[in-house]
Amino acid sequence: MKKRLLALIASSLLCSTVYAAELAPLQSDTEPDRTDWTQLDTKYGALPKVDKSLKIGGVSKTLTNEYWRSLGQGYQNAAKKYGFTVAYQAAANEDDQLGQLSIAETLISQGFNGLLVSPQTDINLEPALESANSKNIPVVNVNDAVMPNARYYVGNVQKDNGLRVAKWFIQHHPQGGKVAVIEGQPGVYAAGQRTRGFKETLDSAGKFTIVASVPANWSREQAFNAASTILQQHPDLIGFYANNDTMALGVVEAVRAQNKA
Repeated sequence: MKKRLLALIASSLLCSTVYAAELAPLQSDTEPDRTDWTQLDTKYGALPKVDKSLKIGGVSKTLTNEYWRSLGQGYQNAAKKYGFTVAYQAAANEDDQLGQLSIAETLISQGFNGLLVSPQTDINLEPALESANSKNIPVVNVNDAVMPNARYYVGNVQKDNGLRVAKWFIQHHPQGGKVAVIEGQPGVYAAGQRTRGFKETLDSAGKFTIVASVPANWSREQAFNAASTILQQHPDLIGFYANNDTMALGVVEAVRAQNKA
């Protein structure tokens, strides 16, 4: 049943992802057995018949972000297609680490057969992971923060996010210039890898100067404030890289407020 459950969980994630299994500590971008989502059927075989009594719990970072709402809809679509049950819940905001932990622990106590968790930080759901492991409940770490002791991970290659943005700057601003980074939450794997991919790629071009790299904790408001300050200090800035879309919207507001759009 556990093998069928894991296959089902993998199939229910309807986005371009990377899958790594049973490795700790997990480094999702570089695991040697990572598999592109397009190769799941080839590597693991067709999805077995689904036990319709399965109950899967989804634990998200927040529902204030469109990405996480879309992810939950993907879970629900898979549940409807295959006939099992999904409960998708999220913390009140991206700073509610204890609230998210409480959700995960409650789902475990309610007898859910597996969890799909998107942690707010790399460590805030570790107690729930330990509890689930002690009860042989599979836990899949789904994107963004990466729990070091997670056995299963599904998500994008985080470093590639920043690399692609840096390549855009190199292509569209071949003369180079000053840029700034609005980072996510300090200590979160995804934020660090995205920023690293951007900086390393941009540095290799030799024509860009990163004048500021400031954490905004995934917050639109904090991103607005940080970007506003940076624009005042560096009026000749040619662009920003924000670690996620919510913060990017805050940056856009700051740019428009200073008539630089």
